[in-house]
Amino acid sequence: PVCWLRCLRQMCTRLMRGFVVDGASGSVMDVPVPEPAEGEALVRVLVAAVCATDIEIMKGYMGFKGIVGHEFVGVVETAPASHAHLVGKRVVGDINLCCWDAASCGTCAVGGARARNHCPKRTVLGILNKDGTYCERLTLPVVNLH
Repeated sequence: PVCWLRCLRQMCTRLMRGFVVDGASGSVMDVPVPEPAEGEALVRVLVAAVCATDIEIMKGYMGFKGIVGHEFVGVVETAPASHAHLVGKRVVGDINLCCWDAASCGTCAVGGARARNHCPKRTVLGILNKDGTYCERLTLPVVNLH
């Protein structure tokens, strides 16, 4: 009965379970399901892997606050109309999210796809300013899905 009530509450309030780290402590808690921004897809996480970087972040490395994890396999639940073919597909994701803004720094626009890892304005899934994979759903730009 408790599980059923929790599931009902999550469906009605758009909550999901996530492992949230705050400095060197973490816990599983209800968090809001993320809303995809323009150009992003909502992905249901099927499997998330643990690597040494995740362990270090959970020990306080980089002072990350949020949902950790960056290695996953998921299924696209929603995508922009231009990428509707992704809905229902199994995907993995590139963890580096760059700004793609030629006017701001130009690294990505000039350097192309290989420069994304060096964009000074990037965020990194579950590592730097972007909630990660230790949750039920995540958002990523469709250009990051493979």
